[in-house]
Amino acid sequence: MKTSCDIILRPIISEQSTEHVELKKYVFEVAPDANKIEIKKAIEDLFDVEVAKVTTLNMIGKTKRMGRHPAGKRKDWKKAVVKLTDSSKTIEFFEGLV
Repeated sequence: MKTSCDIILRPIISEQSTEHVELKKYVFEVAPDANKIEIKKAIEDLFDVEVAKVTTLNMIGKTKRMGRHPAGKRKDWKKAVVKLTDSSKTIEFFEGLV
């Protein structure tokens, strides 16, 4: 059985994701085999918030080259955008970024 820490791998902190914090939307990298229900339960357990909606995207790894060597590939990963309810508190980890 997977724990919440096995499902939620890390938060994604970028310019676009910090703009969504005002709308109570948070972006995380999640386990590739996790579904929306598991992600919702893991966020609610870890941060003690109420989740309204979860959107997932499968991100394809880019091909990269280093000089004349043949092209390599970055890993594929899964991204989840979590929308909290209006009555829910914010996630404190993201508060100092805005």
